[in-house]
Amino acid sequence: MFNIGFLKTRLGQYGALWVAAFVLTGAAIGVGVFFDDLIFIIDKVLPVGLGLAALGLGVGVVVSLMSKETLGTKLVIVMLAVVLAMPLLWGPVSAAVVAAFLADRSIEYSQVYAAFQIRISEILYPVTQAVFGTTFQTVWTLFQGAATVVGFFSALSTLWPRIRRLLGPEPVQEA
Repeated sequence: MFNIGFLKTRLGQYGALWVAAFVLTGAAIGVGVFFDDLIFIIDKVLPVGLGLAALGLGVGVVVSLMSKETLGTKLVIVMLAVVLAMPLLWGPVSAAVVAAFLADRSIEYSQVYAAFQIRISEILYPVTQAVFGTTFQTVWTLFQGAATVVGFFSALSTLWPRIRRLLGPEPVQEA
């Protein structure tokens, strides 16, 4: 069978990785704009953010495969990694999108963003064409929305216990 506790731990680590990729990429872009043009900085920072996010996911999967968990747990970890890889990579990309939005610039001028969109399209297009027909722009928009929602909830599930500790203990009810 599978170890639900181990899977929850790995999903929590995934959420932390998504948040770290988003925050670090956003911070690097924020610092970089003091030195050069936003789009130039995005094109320099985004590949590093994508690479580190992918590396983090790969390390997590390899460590999970080398663990003493059951084969079922390991297979679920691999399946989750495949399903959640694109939403994870959307973390650093969404930081770049937010930076461009805040600067009132078009993210489409970024060559790395355009290449990312093209590569994802090459992966998703054959599947979506078979399932949805020729409405690929709708599927791309759904992918962006789903990736953002997955990232948000994974971040929230990771950060919520820390936020509750900061807010203090629950009030004790008197008998």
